[in-house]
Amino acid sequence: MQKSLFRKYLKITSFTILISFFLLGLVMLAFSTSNWQEEKQALLQRNADSVSSIAAKSMIKVSDGEYVITREQGDKLQTFMSAFAENIDSDIFITDLSGSVIASAYGSGMQPASQDISQELVSRAVNNQYIGQTTMDGMYPSPCYVVGVPITYVPEEGDQISVGAVFASCNFRAFSDYRANLMQMFLLAAVASFMVSFCIVWLYSYSLVRPLRDMASAARSFGDGNFTRRVPVTGNDEIGQLAIAFNNMASSLSTSESVRRNFIANVSHELKTPMTTIAGFIDGILDGTIPPEKQRHYLQIVSDEVKRLSRLVRTMLDLSRIDSGELHLRPARFDITQTIFSALLSFEKPIEDKRLEIRGLEDAESLFVDGDPDMIHQVMYNLIENAVKFTNEGGYIHIAVTDCEDRTFVRVRNSGPGIPADEVSLIFDRFYKTDKSRSKDKTGMGLGLYIVRTIIRLHGGEITASSVENEYCQFEFWLPKLGEAQPAVPETVGKDKPGKEKPGKDKKN
Repeated sequence: MQKSLFRKYLKITSFTILISFFLLGLVMLAFSTSNWQEEKQALLQRNADSVSSIAAKSMIKVSDGEYVITREQGDKLQTFMSAFAENIDSDIFITDLSGSVIASAYGSGMQPASQDISQELVSRAVNNQYIGQTTMDGMYPSPCYVVGVPITYVPEEGDQISVGAVFASCNFRAFSDYRANLMQMFLLAAVASFMVSFCIVWLYSYSLVRPLRDMASAARSFGDGNFTRRVPVTGNDEIGQLAIAFNNMASSLSTSESVRRNFIANVSHELKTPMTTIAGFIDGILDGTIPPEKQRHYLQIVSDEVKRLSRLVRTMLDLSRIDSGELHLRPARFDITQTIFSALLSFEKPIEDKRLEIRGLEDAESLFVDGDPDMIHQVMYNLIENAVKFTNEGGYIHIAVTDCEDRTFVRVRNSGPGIPADEVSLIFDRFYKTDKSRSKDKTGMGLGLYIVRTIIRLHGGEITASSVENEYCQFEFWLPKLGEAQPAVPETVGKDKPGKEKPGKDKKN
């Protein structure tokens, strides 16, 4: 069974919370043990010091420099010691220097196995205050916490004299009970906290993973060809930004899919029409349907359709080079005026057929610019082809070149129906055609202007379009000046029409 991100996140978070509670319990247990020992030590020591002080006042002098506490005096201290013992849940012993117990009181609930304390413990208590965990040499069946202090007497005529010791001991049962109660409270609080934390983490994990599930579901829909699904944006965090990016990607895929379908439809139409024409006329010539005297006419039509297919293939190759990033410049300095005339010569026949007037090049002179000669020739070819196609019968095409300090402008304007204002900003998009009915543009695919803009931007320039309906349409682009270089003349210039003179430079300011 595949583990979901929700389960993984929930398990990891729950495990982290449990580990945190466990470490918190250990730290709390360590601190509580330390605090209990410190408090118990201080309590036992205070009580032992109090008993020692009272016992010192009950000394009896037996000889010069010798003082003792008799058992009769110990019995008198018994009631006082019992009150102390019961108050602190401890056992209290008064011993002489040999370890014999003179008086005792039991408040811990444990009954010692013997009544004597080893002389070693007494010596340690007399010489230096004793604190430790011990069975008092088998006096208790299990270790107890013991504090021992000396009983000292200072006579008026001499130095301080140690006459015995007071031991206060308590077992760990009280601490065990205290620790058990503490752990019980901690476990109850931990379980309640864990349940609340688990619910919060569950809700948060679910809300965190839900957008990702929606994206996965939408992605599966995309795989089925449905690009209408969108993911709701629930915030401005990383998930929200991912949802926005996902929706943008979906919109881009939807647009790309629409473009792809339009592209297939356009290519299919553009390929089918000339191929059908070519096949029909060639079959007519081969089977004799077309008489010999008309064969030249129809062969010319076939030749035109073949050229149309060639232009279509070249456009597709250019588009493929643009998409793959393989469209690279071969910069050189060349005469753009010659490039314009070379492109115009390619449309000499349709210009004459439509009786178009070419303006702006009457006094043109050579003007050298920086760029790729072949690409700029393609730009001019596409712009002039577009102008010839949509210029009205008997209209004009005006071409102007303007030389500025840091750039060169080229403007192509033609009369005719123009472009609707709401479509001017779209004409440089892929496969966009203003003539959707194909009544005038029967050969285009809507890629020419897209390729033009790509080439101009590759040169570091820009192209713009403007139009007034039923008056004119104008395209203007500029190329930056990159510095001096050796001029290069395009190979296509002068080859189509050897008899034509090369035009000169035309500066429009």
